[in-house]
This record gives sequence, structure tokens and C-alpha cells, in this order.
Amino acid sequence: MGAMSSGGWSGSVTPVSPPTSANPGVRTMAYAALVTGVWSGLLSLLIYGIARLLRVPMEVETVAGLQEVPWFAVLLLPLVAAEVGAIASLLVRGWKGAGRIVFWVGTVVAIASLVPLVMQPDSVLVSTRIWLGVMNVITWILVVPQIARIIGDSEPGKHEEREVVYG
Repeated sequence: MGAMSSGGWSGSVTPVSPPTSANPGVRTMAYAALVTGVWSGLLSLLIYGIARLLRVPMEVETVAGLQEVPWFAVLLLPLVAAEVGAIASLLVRGWKGAGRIVFWVGTVVAIASLVPLVMQPDSVLVSTRIWLGVMNVITWILVVPQIARIIGDSEPGKHEEREVVYG
């Protein structure tokens, strides 16, 4: 059995069917979140830098009044969101439709994370909201589909057993 067999895994997005033993675990998902979260954080930091060069005041309303969004938050929040989402996605590992569930739940969470940004008072400029919204969208684009793809390969019928041949 190999990549050319016509097993139930043929709906998998990976070109070679993964063995059941390769279903993602905590380590796999944490690593995937690390990679996607770091890239998302770095791109968000680049966007933040461009906004600062264009003199966009990156200030949001907090309990203490207007406060500038710190650069390290822009770098770390996408990573934290990716890790939390990836580990949470393990709850549906092996379920039928797991990839779609993770994709749509991740999308709803990403949209929900925009609500506080949209609800900022008028003292926060629209340009600031747009730049911060772009960072949220970048995180969604880089994290959610990848995590959903990995979890999707654990669905029933999307993997097969094969014997290990040595030498």
C-alpha cells in the first residue's frame, strides 16, 4: 500500500497517506503553532513598523485611558493565539469533519477577536483600527488553515496502516 492505492485516505490533502500512528499529538500541534505563530508575529511586527513609520498612532482605549500597543504584544499575541488554538484543536482529533470544525471555529474566533477593535471609542483613529485589523487577518490566514489541515488528516478514512520495511 502506498501513495497510489485507492484507500479511503484519498480525500486527504497530503499526497501520501499518513499512517494512523502519525495522527497529530500535542508535540506536533505545538510545533505547527510555533511555526505559524512566529511567522504571523513577525509579519504583524513588520506591519506595525510600517504603521509607526507612517506615524499612525497605535493607541487603543484601555481602562487606564489611551495606551500605545507595545511592539512585543504585536509579536507575541499571534504566537499565543496559535498555540492555544492548536492545542484546543486536539479536542476534535479523529472526529469526522475535524478539519472543517477547526477551520470554522478558528474563523469565528478570529472574527470575534475583531469585535473589541471595532468597538473602540471615537478617540481611537480608524487608521489604527485598520492596521490592527490587518494584523488579525494575517494571523488568521497563516494559522487557522494550517492547523485545520493538520487536524483534518486525523479524520477517519484519511490515513492508512502500512507495514514498515527495513533494509
